[in-house]
Amino acid sequence: MSTRIFVNLPVKDLDRSMAFYERLDFEPDLRFTNDSSACLEIADGLYLMLLTEARFRERIGGPSCDAQRSSEVLVSLVLDSHQEVDDLLNKAVAAGARVHGEPQDHDFLHARTFRDPDGHLWELVHQYPDVV
Repeated sequence: MSTRIFVNLPVKDLDRSMAFYERLDFEPDLRFTNDSSACLEIADGLYLMLLTEARFRERIGGPSCDAQRSSEVLVSLVLDSHQEVDDLLNKAVAAGARVHGEPQDHDFLHARTFRDPDGHLWELVHQYPDVV
């Protein structure tokens, strides 16, 4: 089975959110972008759909939570190295993200977490290949 994953997130300001994720080197996919949604490719087969809050409510058929006050999801990206984790976190912070929590360093992984401008939590992880 061929699978693509779309992570759908509500955003307050579509243009601001699109610009934020472009600074993380997520690639815009204009096929799925319009005035109420924007699509970015994170990696092969993995996409981020940014939806205006109104469009997101339509899609889910009800209200959504305020990600600044509660978390509806933790999106985890597994990266190839400890350095990639730290580099992407630094890009996110430079683009307007807030670091969330302390670095997680364990025998099997290194992880950092941030909140995007809308409050959505992103975890950046490097799993040590000799352990995992």
